[in-house]
Amino acid sequence: MILAGSVLAGVANGQATPSQNVVSSARESSGSNSDAAPPSNNSIQPIEETSGAVLDPASLLPDLPALRPAKASLIGGTIDKLDRVRDQVTLQIFGGGKMKIAFDTRTHIYNNGAPASASDLRRGDRIYVDTILDGSIVFAKNIRLKTATSVGESQGVIVSYRADKGEMVVQDMLAPRPLKIRLTPQTRVIHGDHSAPASELAPGTLVAVKFGAKQEGSDVAREVSVLAVRGASFTFAGTVTAIDLRLGLLVLTSSIDHKTYEISIDPSAVPVDDSMRPGSDVTVLSRFDGSRYVARTVTVNSQNQR
Repeated sequence: MILAGSVLAGVANGQATPSQNVVSSARESSGSNSDAAPPSNNSIQPIEETSGAVLDPASLLPDLPALRPAKASLIGGTIDKLDRVRDQVTLQIFGGGKMKIAFDTRTHIYNNGAPASASDLRRGDRIYVDTILDGSIVFAKNIRLKTATSVGESQGVIVSYRADKGEMVVQDMLAPRPLKIRLTPQTRVIHGDHSAPASELAPGTLVAVKFGAKQEGSDVAREVSVLAVRGASFTFAGTVTAIDLRLGLLVLTSSIDHKTYEISIDPSAVPVDDSMRPGSDVTVLSRFDGSRYVARTVTVNSQNQR
């Protein structure tokens, strides 16, 4: 025990702290002069603590140049792909086809009219884009996001209905391909606030469908609401969300049910002046032609009528 204690004591006495080793090495390198002064502590600079503030890397980037004045074209569709690295969205355009559109911090994004950001965009979202040409690139000046129909619901125009098979094909407004839906004896068909016969489910009728549980892998309708039949007239009142007379498209947010409606407009048949622009309060008399609402008259309401 005594021997072990002596060995441990010898090891302990033989150890030196790192600072002692540094001083000893410095003295040996300077020779045997015992008068050599030890290294000055002034050469050791203390490390100051930071305030904890985090620098935003985006602040180090140069400001992007302002967009050149150009007339924007309105394009609507659903997001097929979203590349957040290249800041690029691939749009499944209403009516067919796809288009790649670039965006950056200069792009204004709105979600149901409220300011939003690119992080709010998701694949499958329905959007309207004000596009301009930036060189050879199609660039999004504004992106307006419309909240998609809730899960378990669909809205579109009836393409066909087979009563003998209980099968209805609907061109959903958010889907690139028609949906095949099964109807059972338990499916309710309503028009307005009353029940309606299945004979009203004719091609060209606009319907809203609520789904029940799937049966044998097929979508089964729990309720089918008839919204509009071919030739019916409708009056819309609300705020213009977007308009492109070259495409003949007016997008309106109703002040009654707060839903967004797409209305076809022909400037040669419906007089339109410069007072109708996004944000304008308008009243539109339209007719449903079996696939879309077609404007017959458009009135821009004066400020004192709001």
